[in-house]
Amino acid sequence: MAKISIIGAGIGGMSAAARLAKNGHAVTIYENSDRSGGKCRTEWFGDYAFDTGPSLLTLPAVYRDLFLKTGKRLEHVLDVEPVDPAFNYQFADGKSVIFPNLSNPMTYSEIEKSFGVSAANSWKKLIERSERMWEVSREPFIESELRSFWPLLKRRNLIKQIKEISPLTSLRKLSTKLDLDPHLKMIVDRYATYTGSDPRSAPAVLLTIAFVESTFGAWHIKGGIGQLSVALEQRCLDLGVKFEFNTLVTEILVNNGRATGIKTGNGQNVTSDLVVSNSDAEYTYNKLIKREVSEAKSERRKLKIATKSLAGFSLLLGLDNTKGEKVDLNHHNVYFPENYDAEFDDIFTKKIPVSDPTIYVCAPKDNSMVKGEDKESWFVLVNAPRHDLENGWDWNSGGDKYAEKIIKKLDQLGLNVSNRLDFMKFRTPADLENYALAPGGSIYGTSSNSAASAFLRARNRSKINGLFCVGGSAHPGGGLPLVGISAEIVANAVGKA
Repeated sequence: MAKISIIGAGIGGMSAAARLAKNGHAVTIYENSDRSGGKCRTEWFGDYAFDTGPSLLTLPAVYRDLFLKTGKRLEHVLDVEPVDPAFNYQFADGKSVIFPNLSNPMTYSEIEKSFGVSAANSWKKLIERSERMWEVSREPFIESELRSFWPLLKRRNLIKQIKEISPLTSLRKLSTKLDLDPHLKMIVDRYATYTGSDPRSAPAVLLTIAFVESTFGAWHIKGGIGQLSVALEQRCLDLGVKFEFNTLVTEILVNNGRATGIKTGNGQNVTSDLVVSNSDAEYTYNKLIKREVSEAKSERRKLKIATKSLAGFSLLLGLDNTKGEKVDLNHHNVYFPENYDAEFDDIFTKKIPVSDPTIYVCAPKDNSMVKGEDKESWFVLVNAPRHDLENGWDWNSGGDKYAEKIIKKLDQLGLNVSNRLDFMKFRTPADLENYALAPGGSIYGTSSNSAASAFLRARNRSKINGLFCVGGSAHPGGGLPLVGISAEIVANAVGKA
């Protein structure tokens, strides 16, 4: 049995903690804030509850496996329900398309209604290609500990697999090659933003998101996606994991190339056999490990050259339908601008707030997320540049004006927000940096803006012996499914250490 200190009670930290505790280790999680969940939380403001982090669950099997292998069935603690339709996409030219949940044939039919037979056939080819990509990449890239190139080079059918993944082809180039309808190209471009990336640079393998969403579905948790955090905390407590909230970790102690514990904000040194960091990798290596630790230098170099992921500007809108006419929305809605490329130019090149952003509106059909009838809680998210005082945008001011701009755009889209507005709160990338300790407010740490991006993410097993990294900024990447897989990889690596 090892004494393990985990930094951060996010989904990755708690998922790893549950697996490690089940394996017999003594685990304590140190969390800077007063609650668990990290970015994944459901927050109440008056009569309205909002998922202020992830608002969609895909690949729920990752968490079914976690709960089952730690002694509990997911269905016994959470009410997980499919969202149908999965998405409603709206375009600036007035056209739209619905993507039904868990049915490719119905999706093809909807695409045909909106854009014609040729567009539907092209999307079918895209799904077939994305499935082949998923089968090739799932085991070696996503579900395995990625330590170097060499094991990949020894794989059978290497040439065929490289051809399928097209590592030197961008997501945008692949969608052009597949001759997609321009509207569908925009949907594919959006898959890059799932990883905080630019579709013009992100690798084509991100197309696997299309297969994952269509095959494994879009899911909601009754009461909010943040209920996953609540259930994970309870699973950890049941397994004997200890939580130390309101406890900032200020240093990972390293002696002769090995992590020996942590130091907290009150000056306490905690001796540990192993340390697992669920903090952002950039924060871990640049803030928590002393500069003279030579084993951290290569990871710092990788993080320095990697493009940082985009950030997000969010609005929490409480709507009272007794004040104005209700507008029926689906659970997940995306409103594309006329010029999608201009959005990526603003974020990654000009590093300014997007003048005409894509707007995502999550309008849950969940009466447990409001108090009283005729009320709705909408979570609105737009892509944004990082908070960067030196080389980017300063989000310490101007958020109120940008919020007004987004609400005005929502009104122009016919969503009648201003008349019904009962509560409003905005959050900038600076806010995310402050409460989640995510540098710049980057949602996913580093982006996937290169063919080598997978190898620029923090390794799960650090070169510092006894230190492991878990979460969205570590391998295999961001998003609830990958974070859950990251935790499993770390737990397995600890078992082999």
